[in-house]
Amino acid sequence: MPFAHEQLKSVASEQLTKADTIKLRNQHIGQACQLFYRSDPLKIVRGQGQYMFDEEGNRYLDCINNVAHVGHCHPEVVRAGALQMATISTNNRFLHDELVQCARTLTSKMPESLSVCFFVNSGSEANDLALRLARNFTKRQDVITLDHAYHGHLQSVMEVSPYKFNQPGGEQKPEYVHVAPCPDIYGGQFTDKMYPDADFGALYARPIEEICQRQVARGEGVAAFIAESLQSCGGQILPPAGYFQAVYAAVRSAGGVCIADEVQVGFGRVGSHYWAFETQGVVPDIVSVAKPMGNGHPVGAVVTTPEIAQAFHATGVAYFNTYGGNPVSCAIANAVMRVIDEEGLQHNAHVLGDYLLRECNRLKQDFECVGDVRGAGLFVGIELVRERDERTPDKKAAHCVVNRMKQLHRVLVSSDGPNDNVIKLKPPMCFSLENADEFLLAFRECLTTLMEDRLASSASATNGVIATAAETLANKAKLFERQDRLIKSV
Repeated sequence: MPFAHEQLKSVASEQLTKADTIKLRNQHIGQACQLFYRSDPLKIVRGQGQYMFDEEGNRYLDCINNVAHVGHCHPEVVRAGALQMATISTNNRFLHDELVQCARTLTSKMPESLSVCFFVNSGSEANDLALRLARNFTKRQDVITLDHAYHGHLQSVMEVSPYKFNQPGGEQKPEYVHVAPCPDIYGGQFTDKMYPDADFGALYARPIEEICQRQVARGEGVAAFIAESLQSCGGQILPPAGYFQAVYAAVRSAGGVCIADEVQVGFGRVGSHYWAFETQGVVPDIVSVAKPMGNGHPVGAVVTTPEIAQAFHATGVAYFNTYGGNPVSCAIANAVMRVIDEEGLQHNAHVLGDYLLRECNRLKQDFECVGDVRGAGLFVGIELVRERDERTPDKKAAHCVVNRMKQLHRVLVSSDGPNDNVIKLKPPMCFSLENADEFLLAFRECLTTLMEDRLASSASATNGVIATAAETLANKAKLFERQDRLIKSV
């Protein structure tokens, strides 16, 4: 691999102890920048493929990083970036082949109507620009978003991210933002338990249709509907069949455009398709991409139609992004897309995703705490509950599992969702069958421990009740004895 000697030398020359690193971080990094495993954070010094290594050389199986899409430090990606950086890195106001080749490859994987690219540096920038394009094209302001959605950290996208603005201390939602229910058929507003025979696509689309009807009646319409093709921070949510088709039709009838946020789930992660929106049989007007596009390097893009792009140009205001579309970023993105194709990583996600979903569903037979298993490709969510029939979220159990997986098994997973009780799997796409089995074995052990602890707590509570009753009787007996003595002494 490129720079193997230099990489090992760099790790070996690590100067700061973990304690010193924590001390400096606390001193100089804003406290709002949170760590994984805050009570015992990991100091990661090296990555390779689907593994990360701490300062002591311990190896961790990475089931968290959908950013390191083709694997940490993939040699082809590293080589492409290093070579281009050693050649030239400048802005996209100069002609360069890497830029146009990246745009050609990216649009070749999109529906035919999506043929124009704008390059940016992150998912937040991509969604910010997507909203700007939509509002300019429609000459409207109002945006429809979904509950629990997350679209980035810029002000414009925080406004359409209930995952953020609904938190304590979050800013109030603007009047021009309309929030529709998250299409979660397990724990959402309409569930398969409450409505076992319902058309959930139509049921969850109805609130958006009503928003659109109200906006049209006011003479305002909508600018855009923005949604993650599969909701990630919201708890690994897969929309029901027909949902986006009905929603897109309603939004377009109200004069709006449809934005697909593929920042978390694009580039083959869902296995069956290259883009997650394709699983719903829809064609968006604007698509935002980022995270996996650079395999850890900051690069993103907005892909749209010639009509929307031309309307943006017609404003007379040039769009310039200093680093967006620079040759190094584009060389890296080109390498990532080549590796996905050459190594068959989309197919790998499809095969392993089916395996993980099948095996995780089997865990329901042995563990009452596994409420729901859902996903597509290497995008899997396992919802933990206290009581399966009632579907009561178990945040504490999820946190225990996340920490035990890391501390005992050295397998890194995370939890998320509105109740923070969904175990998320979104590993690098080079994840193997052996890795899947390693996760499953470790996860089963954690669930077993969780159930044993529950039984022990239940037994302890029962014994406590018995002990308390016995203690009460003993105290009453002592009281009667004392009263008897007082009576006799009178």
